[in-house]
Order: sequence, then structure tokens, then C-alpha cells
Amino acid sequence: MLLFVGLGNPGSRYAGNRHNIGFMAVDEIARVHRAAPWRRRFQGESAEATIGAQRVILLKPETFMNESGRAVGEAMRFFKIALADVVVFHDELDLPPAKLRVKLGGGNAGHNGLRSISALCGNEYRRVRLGIGHPGDKALVHAYVLNDFGKAERDWVEDLCRACADHAPLLTEGDDSAFQSKVHLSMEGRGWGDVKGVKERG
Repeated sequence: MLLFVGLGNPGSRYAGNRHNIGFMAVDEIARVHRAAPWRRRFQGESAEATIGAQRVILLKPETFMNESGRAVGEAMRFFKIALADVVVFHDELDLPPAKLRVKLGGGNAGHNGLRSISALCGNEYRRVRLGIGHPGDKALVHAYVLNDFGKAERDWVEDLCRACADHAPLLTEGDDSAFQSKVHLSMEGRGWGDVKGVKERG
């Protein structure tokens, strides 16, 4: 059994924020893989799905971003899931828009959701880093991540989340490099090879 965690802030006010792309990705995984209905538990919303040959618990913490580790820890303890079987989907300022990288452990780059999970659960979990780009000035980061994706960005966001869902079975198999490669190929095939926050399709 694995635990797929999407990071974001709860409530309609934050639903379209760049900081909530982790929620968006996990929602799309739930939809594509026909997860059971979401229900409130573990200080969040959770659903169950079979992805590939694996049973996967999907979790969206509702503790607000900086307390995400509380929800993750509860779900891990309840299902006796090892840290190595936790996959966290989150926004990544240090990657260009529409790009994706997977890594195990490492630094949290100032991301409060990752910091909370690492503090309460441990650091050696897998992270699916969903690129949202950087506003160019550190002073602008807070407003940037808590603003909604612009209209010109929404198509690539939807395509990136769908690519994550389509290739999620590779994550359940532990083949992170193949997952990353397949998502990249999918995005390039849809014309998102070089995105700078606006649509650049031929």
C-alpha cells in the first residue's frame, strides 16, 4: 500500500492557487483511477484507489500547508505505511512552469508543507515536484504562490495533472525515472516544451 499526498490549502478561497497544484494533481489521479468517494479523516480528505497493481490511499491535508505533516502522520500510522511508500505532490518554484521532477528526500527549499512532513514524519519520502516557475524576486514569492493560476496557464496545469494521473502506475511500481520521462514526453507532445507562464503552442 502507498500513500499519495497532495499539498495545498483547504477551502474555495485557495482552490485555484499555484500553491494548490498538489491538490489538483491528486484530484485528477482520483478521477482517472476511479477512486472511492472522498471522505473526511486524518485531518484531511482521503480516498482509496487501485493504481496499477497497488492499493493507494490518496490524501489532501486540511490542516493548512504549514501543518501538513499532522495529517500525513495520522494516515501513515493508521495504515502502517512506511515513509518510503509516501509520495508527495507539491508546487516547485525552482522548476519552470509545466516541468516535473521526482526526487527522494533532500532539502525542502523553504516549502512549509514539506518542512512540516519532514519534521513530523521523516525526510526520506518521494516528492513529485510540479514546476510553477518563480516570480523573479524573493519578496514576491508569498503573493505569487497564493494567487490563482492565470487564464493562460490553466491549460498546461490541466495537462500536467492529467499526465501525472495517466502515468501514476509507474510511481506505484517505484519506477520514478520512467514516470518522469513519460510525463515529459506527454507534455512535449501537447506542445508544452517551453512554457514561461503563458501558452506557447504552435
